[in-house]
Amino acid sequence: MYKISKQFSFSASHVLDKLCDGHPCSRLHGHNYVVTVHLCSEKLDEYGFVKDYRALKLVKEYLDKKLDHSHLNDIVPFHPTAENIARFLFDKFKPDFPELYAVEVSETPKTSAIYEA
Repeated sequence: MYKISKQFSFSASHVLDKLCDGHPCSRLHGHNYVVTVHLCSEKLDEYGFVKDYRALKLVKEYLDKKLDHSHLNDIVPFHPTAENIARFLFDKFKPDFPELYAVEVSETPKTSAIYEA
């Protein structure tokens, strides 16, 4: 199995208002998110790639246009946790990239959430 990944980033704010009073994430705050898309394939294409990294510009364009410098609670129809964002991005890009097997979303250098099909 061949596996590749590519990282993208965006900055956004959110409020995790379902958390208990006093939880710091229940207040308005922001992150410099890092999104890693993971692709795999049993075989390589004619150029020796799982997928040409340049084809993944769709991910960057979406993040830049829709999520970057936004308030996620106003953009997404779900509680904007890293876990839910990972699932949302997986579902968004799976039709474009059949090789996609996981999306990882990191809010800090020490934390990440991964959604795998």
